[in-house]
Amino acid sequence: MTFLLEVENLKKYFPIRGGILSKQIAAVHAVDGISFAIKKGETYGLVGESGCGKTTVGRCILKLIEPEADKLVFMGSDLFKLGKHEIKLLRREMAMIFQDPYSSLNPRFTVADIIGEPLQVHRLAKGNERLRKVMDLMEKVGLAPDHIYRYPHEFSGGQKQRIGIARALVLSPKLIVADEPVSALDVSVRASIINLLMKLQKELGLTYLFITHDLSVVKHICDRVAIMYVGKLVEIASTETIFSNPQHPYTQALISAIPIPDPSIKTKHIILKGDIPSPINPPSGCHFYERCFCSNPKCKGQEPVLVEVEREHYVACHSVC
Repeated sequence: MTFLLEVENLKKYFPIRGGILSKQIAAVHAVDGISFAIKKGETYGLVGESGCGKTTVGRCILKLIEPEADKLVFMGSDLFKLGKHEIKLLRREMAMIFQDPYSSLNPRFTVADIIGEPLQVHRLAKGNERLRKVMDLMEKVGLAPDHIYRYPHEFSGGQKQRIGIARALVLSPKLIVADEPVSALDVSVRASIINLLMKLQKELGLTYLFITHDLSVVKHICDRVAIMYVGKLVEIASTETIFSNPQHPYTQALISAIPIPDPSIKTKHIILKGDIPSPINPPSGCHFYERCFCSNPKCKGQEPVLVEVEREHYVACHSVC
């Protein structure tokens, strides 16, 4: 089995400082020791509520923010053992599509500058060659070549996200971290962007880490899914298994909340009690313990670990129900 990316015990704590000397008084446990691996050519979904640490995971993998981990291996190279120059070379092989197409584009740059900037940074093309590559990519993502000298404010939200996708593709990366790429778009535009991502994956052999909170999108685009809750992974399985046989109580609650556009079908929603715990002071044991509908005393004192309950189906729960 070929893994493009392997992550082991990834952590990211953001310090909270206070007092006259600005000493660290606490920390936000944004990502708290997670492990997973992404196969070459697949779409790996990372799902969870807002604030659970999904985006931080994506930024840590690209080393946009500096993480801690036992292992962070991309294309056979451990990123923690590489120097700055080697990291820069490897960065050509990974890119990110940002959540907000409005704020992720420089309003003072033309489309030619936005898409072509990575080529300039890595000194891979200049002049007419760079312009030709930009125009080819614009056509590939569904933008008219005559838009090349327009500015971001002249485009709709869907068009801006297409510009962001073209920028991510310009260096021909192997891995793309898509951070909720359709959540800021109108419903009518989402399907076209998702279909574009799937088309590009097939044509270019891309691998996606697809970060989202929308399980209906996950069902359509992802091959495997990891469910995240307050900095921890609670379940990992194929998309089909997650939707047909969810094992963790949190996953079951998420699945039950998916709206069904047929009023004749009656569904039973699982209503979770209480609030999401603070990542500044997460509870001991299982982070989901206080909201779980099938917890036991062991959950409060002992943190569960991911255990393979069936082939390639991992669950972190003391009382799988």
